[in-house]
Amino acid sequence: MNEIKIRCPHCSWEPDGGAHWACTCDHVWNTFDTAGVCPSCNKKWEDTQCPLPDCQKWSKHEDWYIIPIDMDALFVTNKKDLSI
Repeated sequence: MNEIKIRCPHCSWEPDGGAHWACTCDHVWNTFDTAGVCPSCNKKWEDTQCPLPDCQKWSKHEDWYIIPIDMDALFVTNKKDLSI
């Protein structure tokens, strides 16, 4: 199974691991290291803003995660069941 990818649902920008997000407590960090929870004050961010100047749109934090699906495993068919 492939690794989970993270990208903006609006512009497809992929975070580079940098500290691009700031909390209301002024702590700056990579929100994806903590699943949207500020490590300084424990505020849970339900939404995440894209830091790119050309985007800056907000979306649900969970919508940033792209989980690969193994299509072969998902649609396993037993050929014996298909015979007539």
